[in-house]
Amino acid sequence: MQEMIVIFLIVLLLFGAKKIPELARGIGKGMGEFKKAKTDFEEEIKAGEVEGKDDWDKDKDKKKSDTHPSASED
Repeated sequence: MQEMIVIFLIVLLLFGAKKIPELARGIGKGMGEFKKAKTDFEEEIKAGEVEGKDDWDKDKDKKKSDTHPSASED
């Protein structure tokens, strides 16, 4: 707890009481943008994973049908 008080006092001395709310607002906005970007990235990865699995399954099914021709094709 003492460390937090010392850090707060140093920030107060460096930036002044008027700049601290602006700094906090900027940090909050940055964190919000980071979370949004992280969520978007995770959604893209999941969508790519699903698309890749679908493509893999289609290719797998196509290879099976190519190697095992049906009796009607004879």
